[in-house]
Amino acid sequence: MAKLYVVGIGPGGRDHMTYKAVDVIKNCEVIVGYTPYLEYIEDLIQGKELISTGMRGEIERCNSAIEEVRKGKDTAIVSTGDAGLYGMAGPIIELAEDIDVEIVPGVTAAFSAASELGAPIMHDYASISLSDLLTPWEVIEKRVEKAAEADFILSIYNPKSRGRKDHLEKVVNRILKYRCGETPVGIVKNSGRSGREITITTLNCIDYSKVDMLSVLIIGNSNTYIKGNHMVTPRGYIIK
Repeated sequence: MAKLYVVGIGPGGRDHMTYKAVDVIKNCEVIVGYTPYLEYIEDLIQGKELISTGMRGEIERCNSAIEEVRKGKDTAIVSTGDAGLYGMAGPIIELAEDIDVEIVPGVTAAFSAASELGAPIMHDYASISLSDLLTPWEVIEKRVEKAAEADFILSIYNPKSRGRKDHLEKVVNRILKYRCGETPVGIVKNSGRSGREITITTLNCIDYSKVDMLSVLIIGNSNTYIKGNHMVTPRGYIIK
């Protein structure tokens, strides 16, 4: 019986893909994904049947992948990061009724960016996307404010787009109700792949012009500090 694999390919570079993800992609007949994601793994998918769509084609991709499995073809549908975090695992599980599905985890952008920034996520954290395509903006603002009030480290996905030019600044202003302006902020563009740019700054000094949809922000909690070119959030270990 054919099988559908929902594969997290990490941030995009081969170094951050799991052995399982690589093996599954190599062994599947059909690969389904958002067009730019397939470009990240083009060396693994030569000669395979490819199905791709552009932005907002998620459900179309899911239905296409399910149909290929029903035809008897082992199929992989890929997401960057982890497929279970803002990826395709959810809709596939909701839509698939009569096929075998396996979720293959991947390295999330937040964890990839954290490793490049040092150790900013050493304690409890919240992951929040600022994209309001599927979540009302009022809900996003409320989640940001509650997480800031609770002193969570914040990882911010989808911070800015052509249609959301000032959303990040709005949520930073909400965070500043509970954090001082010197709170460290790490901004990583193209984490884990070519063109990577790393910036460590503070809430008061974010250059919003340099943030885009390819960026991930990690905003420290009240104990996070900058050490050299790293961000560090103490967990409470006794350091001698």
